[in-house]
Amino acid sequence: MPHLPARAAAGVLTVTGAPGARRARADVPEQWAGQDVTTLPLTAKKVALTFDCGSTPDGVEKVLAVLAERELPANFFMTGNFAEAHADAARRIAGRYPVGNHSMSHPAFPMLSREQRVREVRSAAEAIEKATGRGPVPLFRFPFGEVDRQCIADVNDEGYVCVRWTVDTCGWKGTSGAATTGTVIARVMKALTPGAVVLMHVGTTSPTDPSTVDATALPHLIQAIGDRGYGFTSLDPLMR
Repeated sequence: MPHLPARAAAGVLTVTGAPGARRARADVPEQWAGQDVTTLPLTAKKVALTFDCGSTPDGVEKVLAVLAERELPANFFMTGNFAEAHADAARRIAGRYPVGNHSMSHPAFPMLSREQRVREVRSAAEAIEKATGRGPVPLFRFPFGEVDRQCIADVNDEGYVCVRWTVDTCGWKGTSGAATTGTVIARVMKALTPGAVVLMHVGTTSPTDPSTVDATALPHLIQAIGDRGYGFTSLDPLMR
């Protein structure tokens, strides 16, 4: 689904001590409470590939095949609606990679009440577990990247570390939105830094545009990243 530009170019969006913020549950690592993480705390030249699953599963098989062929780590963020509508694809993804929570129906969280936000998080977790046989890992990505201090606090209260991204490939725009393999690679290369979190999507976002630009670009992007001397990592450091 479309995402808004990150409000922070790197590091984290810190809200600890913000007015009205709740204290995160004990199972959220203290260093990540009150933050929307945009880069991993690494000095090594490694990046994390992450994929949002909120629309169609059209690129799932291609993405999984490329990752498997190169034996690369990755993380996926899934909506409950995706898990319900595409249970087979959800199971294939969860059988190989960690799946984080991306809300039930992909709404803009700042527009919701606390009760609605909690319902979105919990309903998604239930749907993912029902479809895949396992609940999501304790990582959450806000729909559209829309977030405020209270949203982060509420999600922390549900036991999730909030994960944003360093760079959005904008492959979700599709070929009709001028996204190409070249634009995907150019955006990532411009933002490449140790610990970078790359945002991609497994499906299409327009009923009139069947292109899956991120899936098509993935093997070429992996090669370009490797040519810069970078390797790949997962989001595991956020769960330790």
